[in-house]
Amino acid sequence: MTIERKQPKPKKCRVAACRASFVPSRMGQAVCSPACALADAPRDEPKARKALADISRKKLRASKVKIKTRAQHMKEAQAAFNAWIRERDIGLPCVSCGRHHNGQWHAGHYRTVGGNPELRFEPLNVWRQCAPCNNHKSGDIVNYRLELVRRIGAEQVAWLEGPHEPRKYTVEEIKTIKAEYRAKTRELKKGEAA
Repeated sequence: MTIERKQPKPKKCRVAACRASFVPSRMGQAVCSPACALADAPRDEPKARKALADISRKKLRASKVKIKTRAQHMKEAQAAFNAWIRERDIGLPCVSCGRHHNGQWHAGHYRTVGGNPELRFEPLNVWRQCAPCNNHKSGDIVNYRLELVRRIGAEQVAWLEGPHEPRKYTVEEIKTIKAEYRAKTRELKKGEAA
């Protein structure tokens, strides 16, 4: 049994100066001859340049991810976590001074990242804090602790202040943390908009 192929229908050449009728020899053929193809080339040049730029941008982005250091991944994960903290506590006053203001807000750690890196991503350890308290008063820890006892209870504060197992995150764990907190932040913002 032989299958008959349909013969292509004649087309008009896409080049305005030519407009000759021709039968395409391959799919997608829009011009009748190589000469018309050369004349038509500038028309597709912007599309071709954009396609090449997109490809090179994607390759560059992929190569940047490959050479990213653990510290860079950690910085991005910390930024995602801090954004989630600020969004989570959006209606709350500063954890240290108790005031609402229109200035900059930080995600202030009760137990510092330098002193307790294992509590870096612990939500009970980090609360929305105004920039003056975090930057100029070193977190105003005395008032921070008083408010923390009110918010989470003395037992949880004692747990935060107690000893913890050291934690060394792998790059994959850091990427997971970043993705998780970005998704949580999106969910909080989506809930706000609704």
